This record gives sequence, C-alpha cells and structure tokens, in this order.
Amino acid sequence: MSDSGRKSGRKAQPLVADRRYGPKPAGKPKAKTKAKPKPKKAAARKPAARKTTARGSKTKRGGNPIVRFFRAIFGWVFGLIWAFTWRIALMAGLVVGLAVSYVYSTLPEFTALLDGRANGSVVMTDRRGEVFAWRGDQFGGVVTADTVSPHLKNAVVATEDKRFYRHFGLSPRGIASAVRINLREGRGPLSGHGGSTITQQTAKLLCLGVVYDETQWESEAAYEADCRQGSLWRKGKEAIYALAMEAKYSKDEILSIYLNRAYMGGGAYGSEAAAQRYFGKPAAALSPAEGAMIAGLLTAPSSLAPTSNLQRSQNRAGVIIGLMQDQGYLSSKAADNARANPATLSPAAQARAGGYFADWVMSSGPEFFTRNSTSDVIIRTTLDQRIQQAAEDAMNHIFSEKVSKGSKAQAAIVVMSADGAVRAMVGGRKTKVTGAFNRAVQAKRQTGSAFKPFVYATALELGWSANDLVVDEPITINIPGSSPWSPQNYDRKFHGTVTLTEALRTSLNIPAVKIAQEAGLENVRKVATDFGIGSDLAKGPSLALGASDTSLLEVTGAYAGILNGGSSVRPYGLVELKMQGDSDPLMTSTGGIGERVISEDAARELTWMMHVVASEGTGRRANIPGWEVAGKTGTSQRAKDAWFIGFTADYVAGVWMGYDDNTPLTGVTGSGLPAEIWHETMRRVHQGMTPRPLPMLRGGRPARNAAPDPFIDDTRTGIDDLLRGIFGGN
Repeated sequence: MSDSGRKSGRKAQPLVADRRYGPKPAGKPKAKTKAKPKPKKAAARKPAARKTTARGSKTKRGGNPIVRFFRAIFGWVFGLIWAFTWRIALMAGLVVGLAVSYVYSTLPEFTALLDGRANGSVVMTDRRGEVFAWRGDQFGGVVTADTVSPHLKNAVVATEDKRFYRHFGLSPRGIASAVRINLREGRGPLSGHGGSTITQQTAKLLCLGVVYDETQWESEAAYEADCRQGSLWRKGKEAIYALAMEAKYSKDEILSIYLNRAYMGGGAYGSEAAAQRYFGKPAAALSPAEGAMIAGLLTAPSSLAPTSNLQRSQNRAGVIIGLMQDQGYLSSKAADNARANPATLSPAAQARAGGYFADWVMSSGPEFFTRNSTSDVIIRTTLDQRIQQAAEDAMNHIFSEKVSKGSKAQAAIVVMSADGAVRAMVGGRKTKVTGAFNRAVQAKRQTGSAFKPFVYATALELGWSANDLVVDEPITINIPGSSPWSPQNYDRKFHGTVTLTEALRTSLNIPAVKIAQEAGLENVRKVATDFGIGSDLAKGPSLALGASDTSLLEVTGAYAGILNGGSSVRPYGLVELKMQGDSDPLMTSTGGIGERVISEDAARELTWMMHVVASEGTGRRANIPGWEVAGKTGTSQRAKDAWFIGFTADYVAGVWMGYDDNTPLTGVTGSGLPAEIWHETMRRVHQGMTPRPLPMLRGGRPARNAAPDPFIDDTRTGIDDLLRGIFGGN
C-alpha cells in the first residue's frame, strides 16, 4: 500500500490469499487500541479425497439424485394419502358420531327392554300345585346383574365376553381373532365365529330397536330371521347400536338386558325362566355348576338344553367351569367340586310329566289364554303326577315284556275320577313327548264290544233286569236300503237262553243286537250320547256292536258316568286359570258331572254286571287282588282295535291298542294286552290305598215274571215304541 493510502487513514482491503490463509502483519497500530494477538499461520490443508461409489462414480454432497427423486415422490404420495385419510377418517367419525347420537336418543330406559317376548307363557301345575309342564314363551320374571347368582353372571361373562367390563362395546381383538379362525376353518371372514361382544349380542336380541309388527312382516319367523342376518351392512348397524347402548346404559344394565332376553332352550327366555325350567329354583340361587350349564345354553340353546341331552349339557358346562377357573372366578377347589357334582334336572323337568295331558289342556282351554296368550298364565290342572307315572310305567312294562321289539303297535291310556277329572293321559308309546299325535284324544276308532254297556244301560233303564233272559240264536235283520244282516258271535256258536249278565260276561253279540232292537236303537244312541260319546254314532243295528268311531277319552268319560251313579260326565283337566301375579282366578271348573242319564239303580245293577265281566268273564286279566273291578273288553271288526275300559270305586281307566294305519292286530283282543295294560296301570295307581267296594247292586234285581219278548225282526225305534204306547199296537 502506498504512503498516500496510509496517510488518508483508510483501511486497506485484505487480499484473497490473506483471507484464506490469515491476515498479514499490520502496520503500526492506532493509538489507544489493544493489540490483537498475532494469529498462527494456518497449516496448508491437503485437498480432501473424493468419495467414490463401488463402481467408482462420484457422489455429490446431499446423496444420489435418483434416491432423492424417489424419496420426494414417496413423500408426496404419502402426504397425499395422509391428507386424504385423516379427512375421510374425520368425516367417518362425524357420521358415526351423528349415527350413535341419533340411536342414543331413541333408546328407552333399560327396564323397558327386559321382557321382549311376543307371546306369553303358560305354566301348568298338578292337583297339588306342583309345576309339571310349561308352554309358550316362559319368562319367569325380571332379574338384574346384581340379583342373579354371581356364579351365573361370572359364567356368562367368562364364556361370552371376558373383556366385557373393559371394552367400549366393540372388541377389535375379538373380531380379528374371529376372522382369523373363520378363515383358518375355510369359511368367509364373517361366517361362523363373529367375535361379538355381549353388548353386540344384546343389540341383536333387541333387533337393533326394530319392534315386531305383524302388518310389516310376513311372519314372526321372517322378522327373527332378519334380526339374525350377518351381512356387512348389518354388522355396521349393530356396531353403531352397540356404541349407543354403551353410552346410554351401564355395563350391568346391558348385562341385565342380556340375561333377561336371551333364549335358553325349552321355551325359556331369560335366566329366571331357565333356572325355574331346569332346576326348579330362582336364578339367584344357582350353584356354579348350574350357572355354568345355563351359560352354556347361549351357544346353542335348543341342542344343548339339558332336557334334550343332559350329558351334552353337562359336558359343555364343564368347559365353562374351566374358563371361570382360568379367569379367576372360581378357585381350583370350587371348580373341581363343580366338575365332580354336575348340575342335574329338577324332578319335574326330568320327568317331563304329562306331555300328552298338557297338550290336551292347551288345546281344550280358552284360546286367548292358552294358544294365543300374550300374558303369563298359570293353570291348575287335575293331573296327578303319581298316577301319570304309573300309567307310563305300565305302558313301558307291557311293551318291553310282551310285545315284540319290532312291533309298531300303539296304545293309549286315560285315568280319571268318577267326576271326569283326568288324572293321567298317555297318548302313545313314546311317553316323553310334546306336540305329538295324541291317540287318547285325536284318534277316532271303533269301540267294538266296549260299547255294549250302553245297550244294557238302556235296557235296565227301561225296566229290564240283569237276570232277565234272552235267547242267543241265529237271526237275520232286514235293513232298508241294504242287504240282510246276520250277526255272529265271536266264537261262531249259539248259546241258547242266557241272562243279560251272562250275555255281557261272555260278550255275546246276538243278544246285544236283539236287546238294542227291543229297547230301540234311538234310545241306545241317546243314552250313549248323553253319557258323553259325542261322535257320530251308527244308525243301524250294528250300533250295538260298537261300529261307531269314538275316542278313548270319550268312552272312558262315559264309563265314569256309570261309576258315579248314572250322571253324564264331561272329562276335564283345567281346574283354575289365573294371570301370573294375580290372586283371583279368571275362570274355574269345579267338576265335570252333568245331568242324570239313567237311574242310580240301573247304574248300580249295570256295575254289578260289569263286575261279573271282570271277575269271571272276558276281563279276568284286569283283576287286581283285593279290589273289586268292573269293566268291559272290546275288539273291533277284523281286530283293528282292542279295548279295555273299567273302574274301581276310586278311578276309571281306559286302554286302547292298535296300529295307526288300521293294520289288524295279530292275536290281540281286548281281553289280552289291553286288559293287562289296564291291570298294570291300576295296580300301580292303587298301591298303598285302602280297598273300597264298588257301588253296585249285587246279584241284580229279580228277573221279570215273563221271559223277554221273542225277537221281532224289525228296525223299530224308541219313537215307534212311544207311539205304540200311546196309540196301541205291536
């Protein structure tokens, strides 16, 4: 720098080299300034070695431009997706939130959702007040998660939704697990296991708030099928409904709805009905084994019901006990005890007594309170479970001991009191059934000679005596509009002059036809009808031989009229009907005795004649040692039906045997197997009872002075006799 430059006082500009390698020594420092330390001379730096790639290519600072390009592309795409996703998620969240809010606003108080049955229930009790049958949709009463047995509550949570108290209504983990299992088992992701929480299951039980309306649905079955569908759209609606329920109700309230509405087999809806149905106790008193068994029904209520297969139900309960133990609800000792002592059915549930009887009561009772009941009804009946069991045991004994295993023959039994109160009813060989064809009521069959007591009842009422005589001889009757008819006895023989008692004792056909003709067929028809045989009776002389079709219940009821002294009987099973919770009954029935049909003397004399049948005649196999028995056998034409109807001083019983397709019985008549079934039934019925004599006129009244009029081959009726009595003539 020149002297002039220094003189001017301007600062000299450093050279480029000076800036790179440090400043050169300065001139004389200005006054009053502190001298700066002389910097060290920078060492000469070697140029940095240039990096090369594996192929020797150079890489500029910031990385490979191709990598930077793709990184930028991916970042842009990801950002775009993220921006789109969070907006969609936000919109979806808003839509779900609005949907949940709407459903929330429509939900009623949880107490209004506890009983969702469309139909009511009918509970039947026997003559002693013990429950023996259930019909309809049983509810049993409201329970809550706090009032049921803790063992039941824990069993339901353990088996249906172990995270119930920890999730918000949906369980993503459970859904993912269910989808994985379904795919592994070769099904669709939504087919089979659903992964539904208890809240979701409750939403489904509520049909997502859709109430059944018979005007909107083809049937209730179609409505229920729609409620159970598992489409993706339906699952979405179910999830929203579940979320709304979680917001509206507490966990225990949701569980209470579930415990009250879930179907648990055997017609039982809710845990209280199931506890009463299977164990005869309230849901609050269930043991761990019983609670586990009821919880096990939720998977498959019909097939796992203990009344269908007790062993299978117990096995399922054992699995649930293991779950309860694993989840800490049961100690090892309590779990072992529950497995060692599995739940068993109550005596009523185990016996399933009176299936045919209960069906008959339901069909014969008022429709509004039985078949179409929308309320819960309690019916007290005439059934005696001890007698019912006696009839069932007798049926099973005879068919197991004296009927070939391959036989398809059927039988039916009715036992009643003299006033028509039915104490037992068996409608077929399968005694533990519900809704089956009831041969005691629904089958209309020819009675054969079991009809003859009504012929003799008519004669006795008209003044004949048990000791009057009738001639058993060949006869031919001209029937207008038909060919002549010549009846035959069973043994194809003729026995000459016999008393009415002898004719009935040996069940002779010709004397019965002659007496019916003499007494008047219309009179015989009227007596039988008034005694309670309401079927369409035959018009011609074959009426006397039981050519009409009728039911076992009707004939047995008619015989009850003979026992009670000659008054008609209406067989009945319903004693009292009332609504559940009410103390006063809506209807009652105090007895089935109606108007008098024949005089008491005629009834007592007929009882004597029928006692001779049982003690000395065709009904000897029915006799019960120590008891007086009266009865009559019956075998229809070509042996398609075999009967024995009889009574003691306490009970009347009727037995029918035959094939459903009218195939003739082989080697069976009323004096054979039917009489033996009757004997086995009544022997059990009267066990432990004190024998009482029959109300009968022993020996009968003295014979009339004159022998019976010779048989006149005509078809005159009771009306003809009445007219002749007024105007004269033969």
